[in-house]
Amino acid sequence: MRMKRAHRRLTAVVVSGLLGAAVVSCAPGHQGAADGGGPRQGRGGAGSTSRTEAAYPGLADVPEKVEPDGSTVLVGDPGARMTVRLYEDPRCPVCKEFETEGGGPVLTEWVLRHKAKVEYTMASFLDPRLGGDGSKKAVNALRAALERGKFAEYHAVLYQDQPAEEVDGFTDARLLQLAGKVKGLRSPSFDAAVRSMKYRGFVNSAESAYAAAGHGDGHAGPGTPTAVVNGYQIPVESNGLLFDPGVFGKFLTLADGPSA
Repeated sequence: MRMKRAHRRLTAVVVSGLLGAAVVSCAPGHQGAADGGGPRQGRGGAGSTSRTEAAYPGLADVPEKVEPDGSTVLVGDPGARMTVRLYEDPRCPVCKEFETEGGGPVLTEWVLRHKAKVEYTMASFLDPRLGGDGSKKAVNALRAALERGKFAEYHAVLYQDQPAEEVDGFTDARLLQLAGKVKGLRSPSFDAAVRSMKYRGFVNSAESAYAAAGHGDGHAGPGTPTAVVNGYQIPVESNGLLFDPGVFGKFLTLADGPSA
């Protein structure tokens, strides 16, 4: 999960010159790395499209739901031809960097414009490594927010106000306080779900799905953040592109392929 910022930036610069070759197998209809080749560990613009729908005004208007697997949250137009799967842990500071300073805001723009949908697998592996249960509590609260159609908005708030990694700061009280920043999220049912860990089953299923997705740094799970774009998992040696908005936008554009 940890990588020096300078190394990530250097990786992004190098990748910017190699994007054409790197994503040739990402475009619809192509195979290759998307079939499982290449490294499995990951960490942590606008392209052409034939879709003509008006952009969603904001995250509050974007569709979101739990997928049939019971562990994935889908955010965005289900008909968007680009699918980005993200593996994240709420306590991961590298995920915060991606979501707030890196490619996350670019990806949000693609979602708002119906160009991409995001499949979130929210892990909680940092709790046993660091101590505490803040990741589990946060994932449970995110699932509770989904019941009110507020997952995407609350997800953004949790990363913007993420406590230090070594501090088990996602307590019930803090999660409820942060929920107050999302219009319409707080309610007796939401508050009760947060305090009671109502969605513990979802938390466990999401962590199991993360652990089954690969291995990174000697542990189960591919590392966070890991992104899989149209079936192509960005390899660890190229994950610097996740933290450079311009490069990440170019990557999405090339992965999107030509307009239909």
